[in-house]
Amino acid sequence: MTRRAWALVLLNVLVPGSAQVLAGSRRLGRWGLASTLVFWGVALVTGALALFWQTPLLTVATSVVALTVVQVFLVYYAVLWLVLTLDTLRLVRIVRTLPTARGFIAGVMALLLVATVGPAAYGAYLSSVQHGLLNSLFTSQAAAADPVDGRYNIMLLGGDAGSDRTGLRPDSISVASIDAETGATTIVGVPRNLYNAPFSEGSPLSGPFPTGYDCGDDCLVSYLYTYGEEHPDLYPDAEAASSNPGVEAMRDAVEGVTGLTIQYYVLIDMQGFVDLIDALGGIQVDNTEGRLPINGGVDANGQPTNVDGWIEPGEQTLDGYHALWYARARHGSDDYHRMARQREVQTALLSQFQPATVLAKFQSVADAGAETVDTDIPQGALTAFVQLALEAKGQPITSLEIVPPTFDNVYPDYDAIHAAVAAATVPATAE
Repeated sequence: MTRRAWALVLLNVLVPGSAQVLAGSRRLGRWGLASTLVFWGVALVTGALALFWQTPLLTVATSVVALTVVQVFLVYYAVLWLVLTLDTLRLVRIVRTLPTARGFIAGVMALLLVATVGPAAYGAYLSSVQHGLLNSLFTSQAAAADPVDGRYNIMLLGGDAGSDRTGLRPDSISVASIDAETGATTIVGVPRNLYNAPFSEGSPLSGPFPTGYDCGDDCLVSYLYTYGEEHPDLYPDAEAASSNPGVEAMRDAVEGVTGLTIQYYVLIDMQGFVDLIDALGGIQVDNTEGRLPINGGVDANGQPTNVDGWIEPGEQTLDGYHALWYARARHGSDDYHRMARQREVQTALLSQFQPATVLAKFQSVADAGAETVDTDIPQGALTAFVQLALEAKGQPITSLEIVPPTFDNVYPDYDAIHAAVAAATVPATAE
């Protein structure tokens, strides 16, 4: 009976359902065997796709319907293996085995239960989390946009809605221009304090500002977000397009500044970086500017006051709170250095998105991401963009910063800026 018990245990783990065919309900056993064969077939196909053709797997990972199917599939197998394992435990008749073997058999059965049911249940849980993330973050149901001149241009806004300011203000403005064939990416940085921003053709902003955003210190390009929010009548269809008037005002200005057509936007709340960075276990930066203050202000002599702490020079590992202040700190610096630090934080954050790190903390990362990011990228475009992202990881990211001394931000030469952006974003097929 002891040898029989170990044989049934082994059969249950190697070929679920076979123990029932030999010693129990043959109907249940045949069902288990058929399901096992289907599972093996799906696993083999999945493994082959992962090695040789990842596009179908990316489609599944970015499709709400496909994720629902995966979730049901995994829940079914988790329940099936639970039933088969418990039934096998009944069939081994543990009370009739050698007393010295009973504890080992029971322990092995418990471990096998965890080893089979656990991964399937956890996979179903991850599918559910991914399903919720897609529905909460990528709300647009519009068709995917076509590339323009062979490129996708995505406006990236780093919004800072701290307690010391009214509303959200995009302190970090850039465009990720991505070659639709190769994934090669160029980041065009637009300084928040740029003057006299022109607008894209047909922009409703041309009504109140017929010669561009040219009212001096009150008309820095980043202020257009607030202006759009205060004048929602300019963009009545923004909400239906998974956007808002502030974003649309910024889009019109960034298109005018760069000469690029912006298909999509991504707005990242810098305050939300705290939770996201903490979820990933912190980021590493190299502070080359000297001591940077946390909170506080400056006195009449330009010296920091009411500082809550300091971010020291050199290589630092920062949690979310300190990373936010590393990106926000102003004393002893200017907007251009601040822009560089914000880019460094963004780059460091992206480098943390390694599969093992994200998978281990998927729930907290997904929750933080849903609270941190707004975008109008539709779900239908995700597969193509994820594929481009994988291709882009193997290539260096080039950049063009529209900052002094190359470009004057107070009296910008937008013809020169357009020419520089065009040169930096030449499609691969045109080179």
